[in-house]
Amino acid sequence: MPEVPEKLRYSEDHEWVAYDAEAGVARMGITDYAQGELGDIVFLELPETGERLEAHAVCGTIEAVKAVAELFAPLSGEVVEVNSALEDHPEKVNQDPYGEGWMIDIRVADPSQLDGLLDADGYRRHIG
Repeated sequence: MPEVPEKLRYSEDHEWVAYDAEAGVARMGITDYAQGELGDIVFLELPETGERLEAHAVCGTIEAVKAVAELFAPLSGEVVEVNSALEDHPEKVNQDPYGEGWMIDIRVADPSQLDGLLDADGYRRHIG
């Protein structure tokens, strides 16, 4: 069974979100389930710092040995940081999807959008 940390929120598109309410910033990446389904990740195309994202819109691409998948923004806001370590080491997403494999930090435009994300139990039901 894939790891599904309790403290995170999840999109139905298999992105996770860790929200820092004080800073108004959400860190996101793909779930353990998603990286397992994709297989070995070899390249990531992530948004640029300063780019505006709309919830549910495509914001990047994940290339794996098995497939190419789109990355969807779980929340609307501005990209304030991109995990540049993934440029040279995309395998970190497979090795540590909730830690060193994080992808982007978003300054959240509307924190109420978090209410539309799944909690850990909801995500477990979603992936079956």
